[in-house]
Amino acid sequence: MDLLYTIWDIVHYLQKNLTTKSSEIMNFKITCTAVFFSITALVQAQTQQEVVDALVKEASENSQLEELAYELLEGIGPRLVGTPQMQQAHSWAVDKFESWGISAKNEQWGQWKGWERGITHIDMVYPRVETISGTQLAWNPSTSKKGVTAELVILPTVANSAAFENWLPSVKGKIVMVSMKQTTGRPEANWKEYATEESFEKMKKDKAEAERKWRENMENTGYDRRTIVEALEKAGAVGIVQSYWSEGFGANKIFSAYTKEIPMVDVSLEDYGMLYRMVEHDAKPKLRIVAESKDLGMVPTFNTIATIKGTEKPEEYIILSAHFDSWDGGTGATDNGTGTITMMEAARILKKIYPNPKRTIIVGLWGSEEQGLNGSRAYVEDHPEIVSNIQAVFNQDNGTGRVVNLSGQGFLNAYDYLGSWLHAVPEDVSKHIETHFPGTPARGGSDYASFVAAGAPAFSLSSLSWAYWNYTWHTNLDTYDKIVFDDIQNNVILTVILTYMASEDPDRTSRVKSVLPIDKRTGEPGVWPTPRQPERNGGAN
Repeated sequence: MDLLYTIWDIVHYLQKNLTTKSSEIMNFKITCTAVFFSITALVQAQTQQEVVDALVKEASENSQLEELAYELLEGIGPRLVGTPQMQQAHSWAVDKFESWGISAKNEQWGQWKGWERGITHIDMVYPRVETISGTQLAWNPSTSKKGVTAELVILPTVANSAAFENWLPSVKGKIVMVSMKQTTGRPEANWKEYATEESFEKMKKDKAEAERKWRENMENTGYDRRTIVEALEKAGAVGIVQSYWSEGFGANKIFSAYTKEIPMVDVSLEDYGMLYRMVEHDAKPKLRIVAESKDLGMVPTFNTIATIKGTEKPEEYIILSAHFDSWDGGTGATDNGTGTITMMEAARILKKIYPNPKRTIIVGLWGSEEQGLNGSRAYVEDHPEIVSNIQAVFNQDNGTGRVVNLSGQGFLNAYDYLGSWLHAVPEDVSKHIETHFPGTPARGGSDYASFVAAGAPAFSLSSLSWAYWNYTWHTNLDTYDKIVFDDIQNNVILTVILTYMASEDPDRTSRVKSVLPIDKRTGEPGVWPTPRQPERNGGAN
């Protein structure tokens, strides 16, 4: 750039000292000015490409992703809101950011029921001994070290709620199985690959019929899957066993318990089916459940916020967004450890290669997303001065896959700026991405929706599935070994370049909203989502 200013000084000198006609001087000035701005544009393009190349080189040749994943997922483990592991993760993230020279803090936005998982042992002790694969559900009260031993029973088939109420007293002193027995333990894709066409169709029909009968019988009891557990506990059951199969080999979804005093555990499809059939055959199996845990009372809950201060427009913001919490059936690797390490690695690279951004870059690692986007909703509510000046939010939260979809989220002019920023992304990254403009605004699903509802341009970096929904989303199989690091590196490159381009863009992003299509459900014109209040006192009741 110094060379350009030297050229400009020479132009001015010649203009002042030439003795030719004024029209010739004017033509000369116009020509020199055009040359100057052409050279300026060329140098700026070269400088931009140099920064992009340096960002890609750092991401490719000095990746910290595997070490970050190990430290977070296996050194700390799952990050259920309210647990000591969640607090440990927040402290770890602040230390990690600061080791990279990035200012960071944990910002309290509420409190949550504190709980710590202990040992779970589930064993069949009659008519033979066998260890059962399963785990205690979150926020479940602890058993004694001796645990609970009792006979298993299953829900009866009833004609109406009166018949169920008549049966209900019989559960006293029993452990009750509250999930349906699956007709097959094989995923549908496995059947489709190997079964005959006739057998495949019969399986689907049998499965659909079993599910219909189960739903109908549950309605006949007068309860749903949650309230029936409460009724069973009140009637004197000493334990509850469920099996929330995720339609994949070995995969069960693990959420929270519905009981207040007795153990509630989730058991693998394979073991649950065996126990269920034994009850059906009047084998009277007995189960011993030891499920230890600690009630920690109400504890503070946080967002981790890291900041790289902008130089020219510090009051305008780009937010790198990922939720930090997880369920705790696995270690929360792909939901959302992968999004977390993507944004942390992106921040590390940006601080090293692009340490003086024009706009302020914020990394938001949100708490309690799993219970309703609470951390990000609280941030939006608490920081209107930031939300009103957001240039862009980039959020990643649907697994380990490379980004393949980018929507304009209903912002009418999103193509103008997102399209321009994407143009700088290397083709081996951008070629995978399908764009949808202007798109429609998200109403939930992940934290970018909190910002969209407030009218801020926020975008989901939506990933290739890698069987996310069946195998890792909220399951016991969401672990380190499911991460595809090549795809995460791809996403880091995308994130750092989009962030760099958004920071350098001379223009503010447009917030003009598109006219939404007719809502097919109501027949009325679509309405933009509105901000929702976070739950700031979670699990208190």
